[in-house]
Amino acid sequence: MSNLFVLLQYIAPQHLISRLAGKLANGTLFKNQLIRLFVRRYHVDLSESRFEDIHQFKNFNAFFTRELKPGARPAASVTGAILCPADGSISEVGAISNDNLLQAKGRFFSLDALLGGDSKLAAQFQEGCFATVYLSPRDYHRVHMPLGGRLQKMIYIPGRLFSVNQATTRSIPSLFARNERVVCLFETDAGPMAVILVGAMIVAGIETIWSGQVCPTAGTRAIRTTDYSEHSPPIEIAGGSEMGRFKLGSTVIVLFGHGAITLETDLQAQTPVRMGQSLGRISGH
Repeated sequence: MSNLFVLLQYIAPQHLISRLAGKLANGTLFKNQLIRLFVRRYHVDLSESRFEDIHQFKNFNAFFTRELKPGARPAASVTGAILCPADGSISEVGAISNDNLLQAKGRFFSLDALLGGDSKLAAQFQEGCFATVYLSPRDYHRVHMPLGGRLQKMIYIPGRLFSVNQATTRSIPSLFARNERVVCLFETDAGPMAVILVGAMIVAGIETIWSGQVCPTAGTRAIRTTDYSEHSPPIEIAGGSEMGRFKLGSTVIVLFGHGAITLETDLQAQTPVRMGQSLGRISGH
């Protein structure tokens, strides 16, 4: 069954399906019925949500990108902590070696390809480390800063929209370097940090707090780079603060440079994580 699911994704009109799903999720038609069905199917815990009554959400997207109650995700208080950017589970975590990141057991993908073929940018993270967090449908879908930083650049990279669940990460080569994604680059106390929001099947949009909706957009689907290094005032975001969100989906990948941080030793594939818990520490702390 999983092989059939993967095969169907290769031949399905991924973007058309996802854009149609986006229109439905942004409308009010059958809104309450859709939310109620989704809550039951995926066992969503609305007790943590700012709004617990499904009638308070203006549409399905408002429910999916729901805000949590204050204090629902306390940030790790350890000095120099690198915070988990989202709720979900660890897909993979570890070292970047010879331009390779581990996608799943026995399957790797290229750092250079992940960053859109920008070898100069990739050089900043070579021999560094990464953490990939998979957000399941039931999870909180806002993305937060692992560490405070100043925004330098945002890169939209077009691509496919394969699902990012376990079956596809184990089966589809270079999945995260093939899917549509938004690369956000920051300068931090640990040096350069990249937070990469990866799209997926039925993901109807990726947003950031400084630019609004990044994708989908009308017009040509080409790599778009926006330089924020000289932005006035500088765009500075504190650790633990929201920086973006998914309208359905998906996966977040965090990158740091060589020797910049030390990852927590108990993190491994399929480890459940929550936004704000410690992924590691700045080296020397």
